Amino acid sequence: MSGNDPGIRAPRTAAHGLPPLFLDVRRLLNVYAQQSLQAEFRFDPAHPLMVSTTFIVAGGPHVTWLLGRDLLHQGLFSLGGLGDVQVWPTHLDERSTAWLQLSSHGMKALFELPVPPLAEWLEHTYRLVPAGYELDGVDWDAVAVGLLSGGEVPSD
Repeated sequence: MSGNDPGIRAPRTAAHGLPPLFLDVRRLLNVYAQQSLQAEFRFDPAHPLMVSTTFIVAGGPHVTWLLGRDLLHQGLFSLGGLGDVQVWPTHLDERSTAWLQLSSHGMKALFELPVPPLAEWLEHTYRLVPAGYELDGVDWDAVAVGLLSGGEVPSD
């Protein structure tokens, strides 16, 4: 855990210059019950449109979701997402926490995230790959050839 922020831990080293962000989050199970767990947020500049989020339950399975970076960032301050992933601030006046709702196969999970450390971490991702420049490194000719030939589309 970092010195001044309980529930936040960042390793000293990480690939690509941005360490993953570890946050203590709450999962709302129903009106009366909640579960504390840890969420790990990772950003890879080679795949700048996404943030990998792994939910770590003590003694349970780890679950990883790929979230749109812009959707996640927008949802910290206003409603973001319409489908399987939705993010919105819990209290517009405070902006200290946000809800993250994930849906899959008719099931939903609702998490409460601390906004300040996540917003700060996301700002670092935008310094590495600014908004609007996410697709600058894509070889569009190779993508077109892959799509037209029915073969694999290169990922890097």
